Amino acid sequence: MTAGTLVDAGPLVAILHRDDKDHGLCVEAFKTLRGPLFSTWMPITEAMYLLGFSSRAQDALLEMVARQAIRVLPIGIGDLPEIRAFMAKYRDLPMDFADATLVHIANREKIGRIFTLDRRDFSVYRLSEGRSFDTVPAL
Repeated sequence: MTAGTLVDAGPLVAILHRDDKDHGLCVEAFKTLRGPLFSTWMPITEAMYLLGFSSRAQDALLEMVARQAIRVLPIGIGDLPEIRAFMAKYRDLPMDFADATLVHIANREKIGRIFTLDRRDFSVYRLSEGRSFDTVPAL
């Protein structure tokens, strides 16, 4: 597995919004992360939408991306067949597009850890070799 951690939208919102119920949990978990942080534009977009009440929080998120505190990995047309396959496989949850891109990137880049508040779904999703994700905060 590649060193580093994928980042979902939920922790980004919680870290940047002090009144979020998970703010403290996510700030503490964030301090434990070692290695690079990765995401795709889809969870970043989702977090920007959820932070729409605060232009300061949105700007802080964009600053994290600009500084490459979070490295945004590309998703291209060639990635869509696998992303669509994940969404079909997990349609009973259902799996949203942002989560599907993260699971795809996890397989493509061999990243087995994810910083997420969506632990229920990420406890169900499987990596290509059948292994479950290591979630932060832990389940």
